[in-house]
Amino acid sequence: MHGYGVLHLVLDLLGTFAFALNGALNGALTATRVARLDIVGVLTLAMMTALGGGVLRDVLAGALPPATFSDWRYLAVAVAGGMVTFLLWRHLERYRTLITVFDAAGLSLFAVTGATTALEYHIGAPQAVLLGVVTGVGGGTLRDVLVLRLPTVLYADLYAIPALLGAGITVACERIGVYGVPAALGAAVACFTLRMIGDHYRLNAPGPHRADGITGSDDSSCDAA
Repeated sequence: MHGYGVLHLVLDLLGTFAFALNGALNGALTATRVARLDIVGVLTLAMMTALGGGVLRDVLAGALPPATFSDWRYLAVAVAGGMVTFLLWRHLERYRTLITVFDAAGLSLFAVTGATTALEYHIGAPQAVLLGVVTGVGGGTLRDVLVLRLPTVLYADLYAIPALLGAGITVACERIGVYGVPAALGAAVACFTLRMIGDHYRLNAPGPHRADGITGSDDSSCDAA
């Protein structure tokens, strides 16, 4: 951590914990329905979901070694989130919305920290926004690939667009000199709110039109996380 210090670290660890909960819950549900994952498989999904986006962010920004490998707290938080969900998943399963809530929380926080990392390493504004998006969607994409599912970012209810909004607000606030706790939280809340609205109303970005007039985004074969 450099210029953004404690704020960046707190948001990063909160995002890691939220994505660990999401990844472990996905893993626990997969364990009962498809792949019969054991605790190792569930915790692997938790850690990949929680840490994958941050590793991609740090590698692309040149922040080496990645925070995951230089700060024990990242791995500890990821494992803790995975274990909490593994032990309580039977109680959490009935609340299916929790999967989306955890995912939206991780997406929002990582979109902000991805953009701030890029700015910290003097990457340009458009590239910083892009890195924020990559950070937000990276872990979930790895999770979906591991369970042989079409990555959520490619089809589901406004997924990359909320990350784009959160990262964009972060970069804009930094550029006009007002970045701080209120701005960071505001950017995360904006991303979270748009993601949840998209999920609730099943809103999607425009998809390609097929000959029958149905858009690709309406394909019922895809189940959003």
